[in-house]
Amino acid sequence: MDNIFSVLNRRWQVKEGDEKLSLFLEQRLNVPPTIARLLSSRGFSNPEETQEFLNPTLKSSLPNPSIFKDMEKAILRLEKALLKNETIVLYGDYDVDGATSSALFKKFFDALGASVRLYIPDRIKEGYGPNTHAFESFFKDGIKLILTLDSGTTAFEALSYAHEKLMDVIVIDHHISELKLPLAYALINPNRSDESEHIKQNYGNLAAVGVSFLTLVALNRRLREQNFYETRFIKEPDLRQFLDLVALGTVADVVPLTGLNRTFVAQGLKIMKKRTNIGLKALADIAKITESPEAYHAGFILGPRINAGGRVGESSLGAHLLSTECLKEAQMISEKLHHLNQSRQEMENKMLSDALFKIEAHLKENPLPAALIVADETWHPGIIGIIAGRLKDRYDRPACVIALKDGIGKASGRSLPIVNLGKLIHQAKDLNLLINGGGHAMAAGFTIEESKIKEFESFLTEQIAQTLKETNYKPTLHIDGKLSLAALTLDFLKILEQMAPFGMGNPTPRFMVPCLRITNTSLIQNTHVRCTLRSEEGIKLDAIAFRAFNTPLGDALMDAKNHPFHFVGTFRRDSWNGREKIQMTIEDLAPIS
Repeated sequence: MDNIFSVLNRRWQVKEGDEKLSLFLEQRLNVPPTIARLLSSRGFSNPEETQEFLNPTLKSSLPNPSIFKDMEKAILRLEKALLKNETIVLYGDYDVDGATSSALFKKFFDALGASVRLYIPDRIKEGYGPNTHAFESFFKDGIKLILTLDSGTTAFEALSYAHEKLMDVIVIDHHISELKLPLAYALINPNRSDESEHIKQNYGNLAAVGVSFLTLVALNRRLREQNFYETRFIKEPDLRQFLDLVALGTVADVVPLTGLNRTFVAQGLKIMKKRTNIGLKALADIAKITESPEAYHAGFILGPRINAGGRVGESSLGAHLLSTECLKEAQMISEKLHHLNQSRQEMENKMLSDALFKIEAHLKENPLPAALIVADETWHPGIIGIIAGRLKDRYDRPACVIALKDGIGKASGRSLPIVNLGKLIHQAKDLNLLINGGGHAMAAGFTIEESKIKEFESFLTEQIAQTLKETNYKPTLHIDGKLSLAALTLDFLKILEQMAPFGMGNPTPRFMVPCLRITNTSLIQNTHVRCTLRSEEGIKLDAIAFRAFNTPLGDALMDAKNHPFHFVGTFRRDSWNGREKIQMTIEDLAPIS
């Protein structure tokens, strides 16, 4: 496909599977040839491991939680708190991973009749992670035990304060730690610096909600062994019924859907289908989800609505929604989150428009820089991460977006696979270009003085330009194979769904469909481009390009004038009024000369 010039200037690369291996997997696993080829091209060769991938079960995937450092210590302290009826504070993060982790523990403790308090810090006023001010209020209230969920690994100041005041803090987290660890009573984190390589390699990709579930497995086992339920005439909670929360948090935190994460999501979606969680049901109803839930719904419909509370509203709304047993409260919070998400979308559109205007004005007189850095005093700090991601996707360059206030900027960055942005942020911090900052390879956050933005921009651009030059970087779109519209049937999609759940680490299969014409186009909400595609045989297909308006992709679709194109995208079943049809999500196209 080297002679194809796509409108997004990407190189299209079809993954090549091993034909002998594909045939071997097809025969050993009794799967269709399409699935065997996909498995082969994605690196599967061992039939037993492949079978486990296709049919993940908790029994085969779940480790003994005791292999994690500090797990036993944490469990004994939690047991003590339950026996003494101590009030346990659940200090969660404001994103979906934090909300689901918090709800998971709250529902478990509520089932036991335990005394528990939920606390989610305000994203704008308090920022990320435990803070001393909040811990001071806990101390005044006589709190002796705090669980920090999806945060706490680098909260040295707050945890030192708790240690001084004889408050025990159990950190349940997944973020990479520094070499130095905080003064926690227990730190359960597969990515803590002194954890075993086996744990890091096999469980380092867990979301915090996954680590939380493993902690509850260990606690539940301990309570059962000590006859806690039997002597108190309490029904033992069925932890499997909480897997819908684990699936939601795992998908929304964009961790790889491989290994245990894949099992959590596959089994959790089955629980989500039953709609037993009152809050999730209310949110699905208001979002008009009528079909069987998929990872797509968790990541793109439910997740953003829960996140909206932390971004532009009340940080605690998501956790309260997911843990409530009151239908009226669930409906009220769901409506609030739905409206907050609409407000978030409006702010996002305005901020993205502003950012694009700044970048395009610069590009009129300058070439595309190695890194994009934009700042503004009117931007909401809760949305800058989304904008950074949009800019990165549009220009194929690492992007940092800065919300300024009183000479200080809060910033969020998103990167390309070849650029370790987190490492560069740490280097910039060491050079005193930043007040603070951190992150990982693909995403980072930092605080910067407005007066140092230009100097930081020069540093970042120079470093990334060198990387782009050394790697001879050219955007590449990896394609799983070629398809004709005649072969694209609902039965074919059902075969592909054997590979689900799809997400990070197991992307939705992407196909090239050659030689299609666009018969009509329409604009949705001034954002998305919808169209109908037609093959030379007259077969039609509905398609949509999300957020494509006023982009090279959207322009090409709107101006097609019946010109033939090769298309690349993914496919999903679209259910409407009891009828099912196929819809393509267009990711790129190339004109046929």
